[in-house]
Amino acid sequence: PVKLVESGGGPVQAGGSLILSCKVSGVTPPLYCMAWSRQFPGQEREAVASLISNSGTTYIADSLRGRFTMSRDNTGNGFNLQMHSVKPEDSAIYYCGTARFCLGAGVSGEPITWGQGTQVTVTS
Repeated sequence: PVKLVESGGGPVQAGGSLILSCKVSGVTPPLYCMAWSRQFPGQEREAVASLISNSGTTYIADSLRGRFTMSRDNTGNGFNLQMHSVKPEDSAIYYCGTARFCLGAGVSGEPITWGQGTQVTVTS
């Protein structure tokens, strides 16, 4: 089965940068989509970014473009989310996931698998 483990969350000062990492195991490339989503307390999860595995094409949510980027890691077994100029409103639980297809910054096509999430807290 697919397993995803996020790391890199924690406290960060407003205006700073943070890199979240996702380690993936149990999935067969290249036909899958890698993605990040986030969830604020009491709200629905929202799409942050996606990456098409076989092309490397990324899509960042409109509201985050220019501050967030996404890339594969050097091991080839995971991917990262680079967060720059972070704001207090970026504080959320961030999840990494995989699916068959990318749909904008989100995912589509079962099986869709998400990690357990990592908390990011931006302090002003």
